[in-house]
Amino acid sequence: MTSTDSPSAILTISCDDQPGIVASVSDFLFQNKGNIVDVDQHVDREAGIFFMRVEWEINGFAVAREEIEAALASIIEKFSMQSSLYFSDVRPRVALFVTRDNHCFYDLLSRHESGELPMEIPLIISNREDLKPVAERFGIPFYHFPITKETKQGQETAEIALLRDHEVDLVILARYMQILSPQLTEAFPNRIINIHHSFLPAFPGARPYHSAHKRGVKLVGATSHYVTEDLDEGPIIAQGVTPVSHKDTVHDFVRKGRALEQSVLSRAVWLHLNRRTLVHENRTVVFG
Repeated sequence: MTSTDSPSAILTISCDDQPGIVASVSDFLFQNKGNIVDVDQHVDREAGIFFMRVEWEINGFAVAREEIEAALASIIEKFSMQSSLYFSDVRPRVALFVTRDNHCFYDLLSRHESGELPMEIPLIISNREDLKPVAERFGIPFYHFPITKETKQGQETAEIALLRDHEVDLVILARYMQILSPQLTEAFPNRIINIHHSFLPAFPGARPYHSAHKRGVKLVGATSHYVTEDLDEGPIIAQGVTPVSHKDTVHDFVRKGRALEQSVLSRAVWLHLNRRTLVHENRTVVFG
């Protein structure tokens, strides 16, 4: 949304780098009285790929919003673009996946309630019932899918059906302690966001901060990324670090780490919701 809160259109494109792309897009907007409020571009010179995000006000634009995509068709075809068109007043529908840890869960719900994260949350999914009271407190439907090795495939099939029934655009793993199978990640490509500490692979397992404390780690880190079938190797959206020292206890490590996970995850979600990420192969272009 623009600073004046007037609705805007957002166009993201990627294509082979070639002359005339910016001029063609800019001329289209100029000829149709489009007031650009934000524009950014990047060229990956090694891959020869051009990326662009441009946002303009709908008010006063000569093309009706339902006709913009068709009006852009000739430009998209001319440059063989991969493109997406969004509108700032259409809020993505988001499902939260949780298990037992509540720090990222509470943080996302709070930021959503305050209006910081422009999204709708039609449902919450969990493999445990620990956080059901929290969902009820916020008035969001909670669905429990207990998962074992034997039931995993069937439960994920049911989850996918539920997500599609609710027309979910994005899935956020808010410390969801289950590894997703390819059937789920492939159902929502580049639309599942995860958060984890950045000690991997040095300190895997359920108590990484305890292990890091024993080794005298000097920086606590967190990484948020899109989920792929390769565990924790998807395109990175946001990262952060915070210093720790010999004076910090294990409790301090955990406290600082969780606070960092909250801020990094919310940053990644904000970038996605505002259409500021483009994925090429296994890398992201982030228009911050």
